[in-house]
Amino acid sequence: MAHIIGITGPSGSGKSLLCKYIEDAGIPCIDADEVYHSMLTPNSQIMNALQNAFGDGILLSDGSLNRVFLSNEVFNDPQKLELLNSTVLPIVIEKIEELISELAPTNSRVAVDAPTLIESGFHKKCDTVVAVVAPEEVRIARIQARDSISRERAAARIKAQKPSEFYTSAADVVLLNGSGIESFSKSAMALVEQLKEI
Repeated sequence: MAHIIGITGPSGSGKSLLCKYIEDAGIPCIDADEVYHSMLTPNSQIMNALQNAFGDGILLSDGSLNRVFLSNEVFNDPQKLELLNSTVLPIVIEKIEELISELAPTNSRVAVDAPTLIESGFHKKCDTVVAVVAPEEVRIARIQARDSISRERAAARIKAQKPSEFYTSAADVVLLNGSGIESFSKSAMALVEQLKEI
């Protein structure tokens, strides 16, 4: 079985950059968000589960996901967010496990980039858990630039997420990404070299 590297951390921390370095080193990296979005097709298992959990308002007239409706439902409502996670995460995790099984015969290591790695419980199936964290102000600026949104909206998004300690407490390795790209690149590359030796 492949050595599974779980990568997690809050929005704007720099997980994607670490994953790029990991992929450049020849280690395949599964993006949990991409897996989730690829499964959001009309009448799919995940769409039916969302409809059962949140009602018909979750669907647009063509059967696709009403993202605005879902965002409004779960934003600032921890119970609804918990309902969303408990509805979609088991289905997404099952798909990720399938993808790992497909990659395992030809890869001794497989990385999984998942913001909800810990919430899903999948971190317990990982051999190495890496948490990427950054100071709040740095993350706000990154989210603003990445998503072209106001500082207020970026700050609200961060406020709705778990604190950095939530991620670091379950991690084997913590990468701090707050001192500029050069410093982070150096520590990320050093980590990748360690992972290649596993």
